[in-house]
Amino acid sequence: MKILTVCGLGQGTSLILRMNVEQVLGERNIRADVEHTDVSTASSMEGDFIITSNELAESLVGHNAKVIIVNNYFDMEEINKVVDENIIQKD
Repeated sequence: MKILTVCGLGQGTSLILRMNVEQVLGERNIRADVEHTDVSTASSMEGDFIITSNELAESLVGHNAKVIIVNNYFDMEEINKVVDENIIQKD
């Protein structure tokens, strides 16, 4: 399974989101390749899931991956919830 964490520039917040997603997946013993990137690069990358903000999700309409919206990249409770609702059920 491949997951892309996406922010505007692919540097800071997408890296933090990636680390938080990896932590949540690790706690559930779910193996995944998690990569952080910017929104324009993500649109041409392959993946099963894209985790990003609501604003950037609009730029990824039509992507083959399921786009998952996270409002706060630092909120572990929210990240746990989206993983449970979107990724665990698909795994």
